[in-house]
Amino acid sequence: MKKSWILVASILVAATTSWSQSDLELAEFYYNEGSYVQSKLYLDQIWKKNKTKMVFDMYYDVLIALDDFDAAEKLVKSRMRSKNTRANAYVELGELYLHFGREAQAREAFDEAMARLQPSRNSAIGLANAFLKLNELDLALEVYAKAQTMGVDNLDYQLVDLEGRRGNYDGMIDAAMRLLHTKPTYFRNIQNSFTRNLRVLDNPELGSLLKGKLITAARNYPGDSVYPELLVWYFNQVKDFGNAFIHAKSLDLRGGEDGNRIIALAQTAARNGDYSAAARCYAYVAGKGMDNLYFFTARTQSLRMRMEPLLKTIPTDNGAIEGLTVEYKQTLNDLGLSAETAGIAKDLAHVQAFYLRSPSQAIELLEDILKIPALYERTAALCKLELGDILVFQDNIWDASLLFSQVELDFKDDFFGHEAKFRNARISYYAGDFDWAQAQLDALKASTSKLISNDAIDLSLLITDNYAMDTISAPMWLYAQADLLATQHRYTEARSKLDSIVAVWPGHALEDEILMTQGRMALEQGDIDTALVIFQEVVDLHFDDILADDALFELGKLHEDQIGDEEAAANYFEQLLFDYPNSLHAVEARRRYRAMRGDNVEQ
Repeated sequence: MKKSWILVASILVAATTSWSQSDLELAEFYYNEGSYVQSKLYLDQIWKKNKTKMVFDMYYDVLIALDDFDAAEKLVKSRMRSKNTRANAYVELGELYLHFGREAQAREAFDEAMARLQPSRNSAIGLANAFLKLNELDLALEVYAKAQTMGVDNLDYQLVDLEGRRGNYDGMIDAAMRLLHTKPTYFRNIQNSFTRNLRVLDNPELGSLLKGKLITAARNYPGDSVYPELLVWYFNQVKDFGNAFIHAKSLDLRGGEDGNRIIALAQTAARNGDYSAAARCYAYVAGKGMDNLYFFTARTQSLRMRMEPLLKTIPTDNGAIEGLTVEYKQTLNDLGLSAETAGIAKDLAHVQAFYLRSPSQAIELLEDILKIPALYERTAALCKLELGDILVFQDNIWDASLLFSQVELDFKDDFFGHEAKFRNARISYYAGDFDWAQAQLDALKASTSKLISNDAIDLSLLITDNYAMDTISAPMWLYAQADLLATQHRYTEARSKLDSIVAVWPGHALEDEILMTQGRMALEQGDIDTALVIFQEVVDLHFDDILADDALFELGKLHEDQIGDEEAAANYFEQLLFDYPNSLHAVEARRRYRAMRGDNVEQ
């Protein structure tokens, strides 16, 4: 008999559980469908027996959706009957009152929540987060202030975030300084917070505030390295790499480091065009001696960073370049020609060939580099490309082609291989074999998933627009000869051939290319005024040709970099972006344009 009753009871419990589970599934179904009236019919009964958080949240949402204030208030208060009701529950009640526009009652609920705050860190963070969820930032701050008066500490990280949200950057930075003194491991978190909230490049006044507080903290806590670390980061943000180097060097000396952070800083400075700061960084690391891991890189790059701006200067200062090559040669004498110094030697050869008019010396040096035992393969490829360019410069284009072909075969699916293929196509173009050149360029486009270089695209368009569509090949052949002469710096001969095209075939489609070549030759000879006139002529008379965007970009660069007229430069870049949005120069033009407007370029 007893076993029968147990069996009956088990069946009843199972049936009830099954029925209750079925009701919950139906309530969820109607809730997800947005049928809140039907869902409420089930939830009214389910809540009496099943007071889980999932049921509460669903029931609360349904009542809010139905604008049933009385039922919703009753539901929330049903969890607040204990004298020990947690403070967060009153925040939930206040949120309900706010939803229905009952401000006074909401404030009373929030006051009660504040009164129930417990003197513990978890309690303070939990209550503050509840207020943050409602965007009640001042109340969240009040929670932390009260908690601190109750003896709760270790809230600085939370205050950094909160003060940042409130826009109280002074308080935010102060909290960050306190936190970092006790917990320097929060460095990355604080750095990210500063990046997100301060944006010092766009807000110089906030940058000055941060810098001042960092310097003060560094003085007050001289044993803490975290403040100099942040100073390095700050000066990187505002692109003051000279001051960044001062603090990075201090950290390197203090920690007995190997120069790794200085190398990283040098690379950042170089990417941003501050070659002077980059050179100082590399020179410092090179000064650590040959036993240092980065010695050869630093020694090479310190020279390269000094040479780079000289090669970009218009007009070229050959005297300064020649003076620096003396240091190149001295470095090679000191260190010897090896795999580690091959980079210095290659750079020296480039300068000798294209700036100091000593191609024979350059060729001899590059051939010596290629004889180095165990020379890195990629360094050898760079030297072969360089040597090929010098042979082209000397009008020995077929020997150059053999070198390019070697690199192409050795690095078939690599950047070097693609670059060598392009240079071989350019040789075919110089030789007047335009069909073969175009075939090579087409193959290059099809074989790589990356963007082909701008030079390769330009050459392909030049051939397509001025040879493939023309029944007369002589103008194109003369232009290719002039292009080679310009590459060889034989400017008088190049101009003669270009003038002959204009004289014999006036109005030819090559006219815009001829003007651009003349403008670039003028630039290479330091005649900026003539270059400006020629590029402007391309814009005015050939605005519908393929080189109009090139001319606009050159004009923008000249006005920004050489003349210092940012307003005019911005107008040229804006015209390029508006009239030629698909230009290959669009990305760089947009970057320069935004920088001149004061936009945050990185964002």
